[in-house]
Amino acid sequence: MRSGLISVDELRATLGEVTPLDVRYRIGAPAGPEQYAAGHVPGASYVDLDADLAAEPGERGRHPLPEVRTFEAAMRRVGVRGDRPVVVYDDWSAHAAARCWWLLRYHGHTDVRVLDGGWTAWREAGGEVETGPGAAAGVGDFTAVPGALPVVDVAGVAGVRDVGVVVDARAAERYRGEVEPIDPVAGHVPGAVNVPTSHNLDDSGRFRSPRALAATYAEVGAVAGAEIAVYCGSGVTAAHDVLALELAGVTAALYPGSWSEWVADPSRPVATSARP
Repeated sequence: MRSGLISVDELRATLGEVTPLDVRYRIGAPAGPEQYAAGHVPGASYVDLDADLAAEPGERGRHPLPEVRTFEAAMRRVGVRGDRPVVVYDDWSAHAAARCWWLLRYHGHTDVRVLDGGWTAWREAGGEVETGPGAAAGVGDFTAVPGALPVVDVAGVAGVRDVGVVVDARAAERYRGEVEPIDPVAGHVPGAVNVPTSHNLDDSGRFRSPRALAATYAEVGAVAGAEIAVYCGSGVTAAHDVLALELAGVTAALYPGSWSEWVADPSRPVATSARP
């Protein structure tokens, strides 16, 4: 079992010993609860990314970090316990699952894993499927204590840019400013380098080996010991790069506000070339 990940076979063997969470979410896709009711990993509880894993959009971006007590209550509602491993999965190449993984780790849970390959891998391997609203998970006892993983705010990301590496996790065309389907301004934080989340996965949708991930990030200077901050559009998919870096043995801070917060202030500089 790779730290941060769990395979389908490993989950099958330990399903009664973990708390599985279904975090299916995709912009423009059918609602997660409907997909969950149609079929989910047995014993899994549904977690709503917008309601449980983010605060209301505003000056801090489109998906600000949730308030601590709000997040704690949501995790207790789905049965998360401090002494029981948690497994998270989605059907969005682990983007939403990585957000839940990061939030749980950031708030002090020490054993959280992402199902490698997600719902697709579970179905392809013939994993048992439970339908309907799901059984009540029972009340968890998780106590959220923030600060276990590094974060930077809008001022901090500018500081990291001056001494370390700022990684933009969005698709290359958004980084270059060629397209911007969501936020009002196209481009990237000046000085940032681009490692799209798609580079973290192989053709099967599973995370590449730690060695391959380390090599990818080393190309942009994101290596162990460097000061690193990661952002995306709204702070959700950036957690995917943070997870990939952890698999590679590299610690990186998340910039939760990300591009949506950065461009909320027109005085902040914007770059639009392929070069950092």
